[in-house]
Amino acid sequence: MRASVRLLNVPNSVPPLLVDLLDDAAMFPPRGASINDALDGHREARSSWYAPLVGPLLVPADEVGALWSRLRDSGDRLSIGLVGPLTVVAGALAAAGDQVDVKHIEAPVAKRGEDPMPGLAAFRTIAAGRAGYAEVPLTWGLLAALDTLAGARAAGERIAPKFRTGGLAAELFPTPVELAAVICACRDRDLPFKLTAGLHHALRHTDPETGFLHHGFLNVLAGSIAAADGAEAADVAEVLATTDAVPLVETVRGQLAAERPLWIGYGTCSIAEPVDDMRRLGLLLPPA
Repeated sequence: MRASVRLLNVPNSVPPLLVDLLDDAAMFPPRGASINDALDGHREARSSWYAPLVGPLLVPADEVGALWSRLRDSGDRLSIGLVGPLTVVAGALAAAGDQVDVKHIEAPVAKRGEDPMPGLAAFRTIAAGRAGYAEVPLTWGLLAALDTLAGARAAGERIAPKFRTGGLAAELFPTPVELAAVICACRDRDLPFKLTAGLHHALRHTDPETGFLHHGFLNVLAGSIAAADGAEAADVAEVLATTDAVPLVETVRGQLAAERPLWIGYGTCSIAEPVDDMRRLGLLLPPA
């Protein structure tokens, strides 16, 4: 069980459990927005009533040159997350202008089936005191990578794992059992985690076009709460697999005033979709 829950006093319509849940990934597939459209949409989200729900704009590391130019012309300042291969992220950091606040970096450390440890060592060097999310494949070498990340965090490094929950191929969608196992592995190591891809809607569902089974972000939120409360992986897997909104909403509603456990959040190419789902389920209410 969690020893304690720290209550947060956030003077807005977004409950503490949901604060900073969504990073703005409009520039990434499937949306692939242009820099101009992404900046306009991000400004709109950051000035909306649900602004505390929204984290930084995620920017492909190979797009930073155009972004710097646009910001210099406009005089704006922007908080971003840099995402891409390690070498490209390193180059983008070196070229960052003073109008950009790089809140964190995200990069894969290995391909599926590769040993993640060499890439993880390189990631730690490039992060160098900055917040960072190392994307670790859910394959061989995963647990050793989590041990290394847990040790690094214990030593003061601001890094954490990131796991892929979707993509353009079926094997990129972990099963509820696989995802539950890694959530509990992070719990056991006192290690927060981030997710990426596939979490378009609140509930687990099948995409009618691809036939892929997508995880629901509400399932993940309820599963993270259960894991933090000491649930076994099999029980967490049941939460991740359900398509019944009622028990998920009940679990999440009971924790809305608390800090979100374990799950840092995820990037979404459409902020509007999860916001609409949470409003429909009564978890996110606009001001009167």
